[in-house]
Amino acid sequence: MMRLAPSILSADFSCLGQQVGIVEKAGAHLVHVDVMDGHFVPNISFGATVMKSLSGKTRMPFDVHLMIENPDKYAADFVTDQTEFITVHQEACTHLHRSIQNIKSLGVKAGVSINPGTSLSALDYILDEVDMVLVMSVNPGFGGQKFIQSALSKIAMLKEIKDRTGLTYDIEVDGGINLDNVGTVVSAGANIIVAGSSVFGAADIDARVREFTGKLKMIGEMPKLDSGEEK
Repeated sequence: MMRLAPSILSADFSCLGQQVGIVEKAGAHLVHVDVMDGHFVPNISFGATVMKSLSGKTRMPFDVHLMIENPDKYAADFVTDQTEFITVHQEACTHLHRSIQNIKSLGVKAGVSINPGTSLSALDYILDEVDMVLVMSVNPGFGGQKFIQSALSKIAMLKEIKDRTGLTYDIEVDGGINLDNVGTVVSAGANIIVAGSSVFGAADIDARVREFTGKLKMIGEMPKLDSGEEK
């Protein structure tokens, strides 16, 4: 299933609940929660209190992305009845397997993210443990950056591994995604799309979400070529 996860990092916090309501009504699927600590990434965003303020104001599940040092210490703070994913960075975890198991013990799905400069091979021994892999297509820390093209090969490799091994992890992509490149990202193998400034920076947020979800639906319904068919 293709899912759109608007990132509230780019939302107007003076009317956060209202804007989340707009994207939900327009057809978004997840609330992407970018948590930054000013240490692992060069910026500070918000903590669990802001996310929890949305509880009961939206039915969309929370997709929590911890861009922080020592994520094991704080993961439990982001567990609510609406939390679906908590994702940690491979680069921030001293004991990644332990961190993933810690998240699962909290009763939510566990994800792992890798930065643009991190090889996919860093996940060789954890892919069978995770529920989602988040490919960063920008260097984390700021919204509104340009998509890094090398992310496409990582997405394609993750999809190939998933198909070959029968693993069931979701493939999420975050950074620089807009209406012009979302088709390429999904065609490479992603099924969860994070969009921040391209959604909340639009003059008409409702219309922009509908454009995104319309594209995702259209791409998801396109017939796939078998290996023996001509391309």
